[in-house]
Amino acid sequence: MSATATGLRIVRLANFVTPSSGGLRTALRHLGEGYAVAGHHPVLIVPGPRREDRWTSQGRVITLPGPVLPGTGGYRVLLDRPALARLLAELRPDRLEVSDRSTLRWTGDWARRHGVPSMMVSHESLDGLLRTWGLPERRARALADRLNSRTAQAYTTVACTTEWAAAEFRRIGARTLVRTPLGVDLTACHPGLRSRAVRARYAERGEVLLVMCSRLSVEKCPERALDTLAELRRRGVPARLVIAGDGPLRERLAARVRAERLPAVLLGHLAGREELSALLASADVAVAPGPVETFGLAALEALACGTPVAVSRSSALPAIVGPAGSVAADDGPAFADAVQDLLARPERTRRATARDRAERYGWPQAVAAFLTAHRASTAAPAASAVRRAAA
Repeated sequence: MSATATGLRIVRLANFVTPSSGGLRTALRHLGEGYAVAGHHPVLIVPGPRREDRWTSQGRVITLPGPVLPGTGGYRVLLDRPALARLLAELRPDRLEVSDRSTLRWTGDWARRHGVPSMMVSHESLDGLLRTWGLPERRARALADRLNSRTAQAYTTVACTTEWAAAEFRRIGARTLVRTPLGVDLTACHPGLRSRAVRARYAERGEVLLVMCSRLSVEKCPERALDTLAELRRRGVPARLVIAGDGPLRERLAARVRAERLPAVLLGHLAGREELSALLASADVAVAPGPVETFGLAALEALACGTPVAVSRSSALPAIVGPAGSVAADDGPAFADAVQDLLARPERTRRATARDRAERYGWPQAVAAFLTAHRASTAAPAASAVRRAAA
């Protein structure tokens, strides 16, 4: 399909997406739905156990067989380059949008050879990820710079969700950067979902209810939430913690909870949007300990539910949460300080501030920013154009 009044075919590629994954899956869905509403034709290609092809609210979703990456808790990757290249040639995209800076970087060269404008979306700090995986700082920075230089050369545009995420590309002098913030569903995530029944399920009257919504993987540092809980209890704060999410570290966290008899509950992945939002809205404070978060959709969802967030000072989240959060160094005592700072604020004030902050980040604004980066129309087509396209 060519660039006409009937919209652009925007083909999106992503790895590390499963039915139980969080932020990236959420972002892909909302962006795809927004592209479709604006009159474009989004196609999402992701890995899975078998080939599938279906139409959804976010457009056409094609699943290609991809192997499970060991140690990731079930994430799959698209490794069959010939099959993916054949599919791209068949789809004839007007725009290519890629959400994986490792195994899919070759698609930038494919797009250039076929005259297709392309965009790599930076959902993570490569420098930060390499450090969390154990690489010394200088080696991590040097390797990240080399890989990021290749990415910047391969794609027409590199989209970063925050200035913090853009910093590692600015460091190498990349000239193709655009800022494309993500958003939050302000209707599905709302303070009105606060529930006495949900709160009573996890905490007694007079206790402090903490929540962490995160993938339980190394780069997210979920053990820091348990460090925070243990430190608060040591200080005499009657805190309890609920962890929503799954991942390769779940069993290790559960073993620590049992060994130390910590008042924490691991719920695993919560598939129901309303159930998760009610949990976020019913907590006193959310904890977001990940040091390499480039945007932090889970933290933003907590704010939208009226719950303030304690965040890592190493991440992009301090600029996102602003006065609705509290910033901590990357250890349990510092996060305990941040939690107590938030609890010291009047409840009505901290909850109103959280919601006000989230309202800066609606998905319509995010979709418009991405479409602008694609040089695509951001306006929904007129009814007459829709009828002509359908005829």
